[in-house]
Amino acid sequence: MPSTEVEQSPRGVPGAVNDPTRISAEQLTFAGAGGTQVNGYLARPADAASHPGIAVIHEAGGLGEHIRDVCNRFANIGYVALGVDLYTREGGPPDTSDMQATMARLFAISDATVLGDLEGAADHLRGLDGVTGRIGCIGFCMGGRYALLFACASDRLNAVVDCWGGFIDRATFDERSTPQRPTPPLQLADRLSCPLLGAVGAEDSNPSPQLGEQLRERAQASGQEVKVDVYDGAGHAFFADYRPTYRPEPAAKLWREIVPFLHRHLQAG
Repeated sequence: MPSTEVEQSPRGVPGAVNDPTRISAEQLTFAGAGGTQVNGYLARPADAASHPGIAVIHEAGGLGEHIRDVCNRFANIGYVALGVDLYTREGGPPDTSDMQATMARLFAISDATVLGDLEGAADHLRGLDGVTGRIGCIGFCMGGRYALLFACASDRLNAVVDCWGGFIDRATFDERSTPQRPTPPLQLADRLSCPLLGAVGAEDSNPSPQLGEQLRERAQASGQEVKVDVYDGAGHAFFADYRPTYRPEPAAKLWREIVPFLHRHLQAG
């Protein structure tokens, strides 16, 4: 696939990319669930060294500019980052100004299909030249739920970061289980296959700090390293610098947690 231009990050965001020449990036496709070609954005360090890989899972808004920039930020600190477009089959991202329609769209996506796409992303990363074979995953909002599900239902990962994944304890607002989302990730947390770093806003309700504590307790039963932090002064999506929910200080604190966590399990593991 042809390369794509890397832009500077918004000024002052955690991990900001100030020198885009340090990174190369491209739009690509990879084999996901059922062999379907899934769209992605790949950012990697411009040097010739080998680096770990990380799958980056978007929010409800899709694989947009912010998530591509997050991929660039990871590339800037030594990762081959693959942003996964979970809306590839859906004709593009939903109109998030219609929240009811957006949620209906999310609830209709099959967990099994998402898992197949994420396993395909991890396999694609491992198969790339210049990737060490150690793979992590980070997800935000809906992506946090899928990152947790991925780490509990698959053995493809060496580390996972769940940033305020919603609906980890139920399928929809009203249902614990549906055919599309049959098993809440919280129910699988004792099967966690790799170290977990979780982040919850103190002012969030989905997930709430209480639900974050349940996740910590259940995930620790797996025997894996587990840390779930509650961030004061923050609600949902506090890392999303393009949204009014953005909180600079908690976002910077989160980045200071993510970087050494990934380094320990992916760079130095």
